Amino acid sequence: MVHELAEFERAPERCRLTVEQLHAALFPVDRPAALFGHLAVDAGGEPLGTALWFLNFSTWAGVHGIYLEDLYVRPAARGAGVGRRLLATLAAICVDRGYERFEWWMLNWNPAADFYRSVGAERMDEWAPYRLSGSALRRLAGQTGPVPPARAADLPTG
Repeated sequence: MVHELAEFERAPERCRLTVEQLHAALFPVDRPAALFGHLAVDAGGEPLGTALWFLNFSTWAGVHGIYLEDLYVRPAARGAGVGRRLLATLAAICVDRGYERFEWWMLNWNPAADFYRSVGAERMDEWAPYRLSGSALRRLAGQTGPVPPARAADLPTG
């Protein structure tokens, strides 16, 4: 379904995820999982939708939150409450664990905006997403080295 979502988002060529990669991320053998997922299925076990998410952290609130990386409901199941139940499941995890935030990004042309507003989500226009990837990511990564020691002039006084 991740590839179906990439097709819906008009970028199928950018989705390189394999079944093996997704399985290794959801069920790692050598470390705790950092990616979590929920799968909505019908009575016969047919997949209808999915939610993939991970924890984020609010330094201001001092608690974790959930970042929803992907929410996808297959076209035939849309409008039947599948997406709402997936979101409600994640909201319940937030409440049960004392998380204060549940966040995600949405493409500005996605018709799901009305659905998200219907569950009480607010668009955060004051925040601008940034992304570092590809050659720019590798170029910055190559600039590591020892952190220079702080000089007395750099330290706060008081």
